[in-house]
Amino acid sequence: MNMETITDNLKKNLRVLHQYTATPGDGTTRLPFTKEARAAVNHIRIMMEEAGLEVREDEAGNIIGLLKGAEPSLPAIVAGSHFDTVTNGGDFDGLAGIMTGIEIARLFKQEGAPLKRNFIVIGFCDEEGMRFGTGYFGSKSILGQVTQEDLRHYKDKDDISIYEAMKGYGLVPENLPRAAWDLKTIRAFIEMHIEQGPILYQSGEELGLVECIVGIQRYIVTVRGRSDHAGTTPMDMRIDAVEAASQVIAKIPGWARKKGEGTVATTGFIKVIPGGMNIVAEEVQFSVDVRSRNKASIEDIVAKIRDSLDEACRRNGATYTMDNKLTITPVDLSRDMLARLENHCKSRGYTWRRMISGAGHDALAVGQVLDTVMVFAPSKDGRSHCPVEWTEYGDIAKAAAVIHDLILEMQ
Repeated sequence: MNMETITDNLKKNLRVLHQYTATPGDGTTRLPFTKEARAAVNHIRIMMEEAGLEVREDEAGNIIGLLKGAEPSLPAIVAGSHFDTVTNGGDFDGLAGIMTGIEIARLFKQEGAPLKRNFIVIGFCDEEGMRFGTGYFGSKSILGQVTQEDLRHYKDKDDISIYEAMKGYGLVPENLPRAAWDLKTIRAFIEMHIEQGPILYQSGEELGLVECIVGIQRYIVTVRGRSDHAGTTPMDMRIDAVEAASQVIAKIPGWARKKGEGTVATTGFIKVIPGGMNIVAEEVQFSVDVRSRNKASIEDIVAKIRDSLDEACRRNGATYTMDNKLTITPVDLSRDMLARLENHCKSRGYTWRRMISGAGHDALAVGQVLDTVMVFAPSKDGRSHCPVEWTEYGDIAKAAAVIHDLILEMQ
């Protein structure tokens, strides 16, 4: 195995795909079911075919490459990640995992590796949830967990539903159930990803072996008050949506800190309607994202948010709704594959550590029902979801090498 060649191939492929962005010069923006996503998928198809894979796009917009094994009736091994990004994000999040899978397939073809099982490389559509506020669309679709009701319910900022976006992208939303896999045909899922945090970069360790991914609950809260004149409406006669919402928002970080164990809670989006400096707010929308490896901690914080909203709205006459965008439980990853990966790190002389992922990944959705493992490569300064996101191509190559070894061992 020539590590320099692997590194060069990963570098070349990732650099080509960096061009597919809606915000050139200001990070990568590749939202699902957009022309940027279509262009990236078309190029990923070419890369997969050049690596010797049989390629298809499924009914959810996932791009899938197949390398047939000698005994295709055996449950397959799947590797991959997602091709969408956040707004003004980085060049490595998601794509590094897809390119790793493609490079491993190329190695298998080049080496004439004795694969018994099929090897599948997948590029998932809409892991981030940036456009529709949901997330894990492609991975949940292959699990049969997305409904026609979901397609019509979730909409972007322009009031375009997932259903409408899929049609504009060239898909047939009614055919989405066909994207679901027979899970008995899958042996394991392996996802390479950049860490997106500072632990590996600061410690100097070359790889992270993920043993647990935190659970996530996401909501959009809408507090409804009444618009009034900011100068002529007495304070005790207002139904101020900002007043009620802000009382709750201010408490959320403290609740997460008290839970500990890496529990985090974030309000990253706030919208005030009508949004005038001299108008008492009629409506406030804000997001809540709660994460923890402890499901009970997530549920307790969400309950506290509801109780606090009840109290704040009761005091000034406002009302509220909480629209659940995502609920996914924490998942422990495969102990067997983690132990095997440790042995392969040792044999190749790589340093590693076991760690928890505070970010959600497609492996979080897939890991609920299939044996799953993740391998992290270090993120420079821990930065991610921003234009300066950077991971050394050589570190991605090291992850590719140990995953290659794991797949061969699991034939």
